[in-house]
Amino acid sequence: MRNFPIRLASLDLIRGFVAVGRRMSITLAAEDLFLTQSAVSRQIIALEEALGVRLLNRGYRSIRFTAEGERFFRVADSALQQLQDGVNALASGRDRQPVTITASIGVTGLWIMPRLGGFQQRHPDIDVRVAANNKVVDLRTKSADIAIRYCDAESAPPGSRRLFGEAVAPVAHPSLGVRRLDADSIAKQVLIEYDDSNRPWLQWADRLLSMGLSAIKPKGVLHYNQYDQAIRAALEGQGIALGRIALIEPLLSQGRLVAVGGADADHARGYAYWLVQADSTPRDDVQVVLDWIKAEAQGVELRLEDELKSLLLTADSRSK
Repeated sequence: MRNFPIRLASLDLIRGFVAVGRRMSITLAAEDLFLTQSAVSRQIIALEEALGVRLLNRGYRSIRFTAEGERFFRVADSALQQLQDGVNALASGRDRQPVTITASIGVTGLWIMPRLGGFQQRHPDIDVRVAANNKVVDLRTKSADIAIRYCDAESAPPGSRRLFGEAVAPVAHPSLGVRRLDADSIAKQVLIEYDDSNRPWLQWADRLLSMGLSAIKPKGVLHYNQYDQAIRAALEGQGIALGRIALIEPLLSQGRLVAVGGADADHARGYAYWLVQADSTPRDDVQVVLDWIKAEAQGVELRLEDELKSLLLTADSRSK
């Protein structure tokens, strides 16, 4: 393939011509470019000489394109706009590094995502990236700025902040008509199981054993390997699930799910949700996201206390 030498006029000369063409005024173009009128006029003359064609017809207090000038303006104007867009894209990619939050799939789906829209409305200039993964991510690799982890206090990373605790209660969609969890309701209903044998307080076998109902056979059992899927199944009326109150509190408040048994906070005692940050002195946008998570968590902790009191009172009244 032959390479042909390309002669291009100075970009400054082309920029001056485009500015004049957009305004059809040398005076206004000079103001846009922060130059004098004479400087812009000289740019136009130099460009015409470089190209060997006349681009503008100058009249008394007026200018207009020649046929060649109009064709060249359309090309030059488009090219300069594309060039500007490319520069803006590079600057945006450099200046707006996203804030990355990593959390389990369940925490991401039930706690972060429902709140993220409100944050983005208040902070449209901050890009947030959520990495949902049940594997523990090492923040020292700088793959994420913030992590929310679920563990006991001894396993919490140094410097982490406790967000809120754990409490679990059986929940179901109101359409099922379940008022209390007893032998009769268990025999008539499907139990929704979240497959996580490492946390027995989230397993139906452990819950039924503590209630003295382990001998009762449910109508059926549905198994899900992700917690948000189990809750989604409960929302669809597929059965009764063990609800983690801190994660599903809005669903209870909205009446989309109802508690059908008392909350158990003792079983998961010591376990909580912890906020971990990669950098002890984070950049400004990361700090804004950290402050937002802390504020949301504080509200959850207060509502969690009220919800637990309500669930305990409800459980007492139903047992009488």
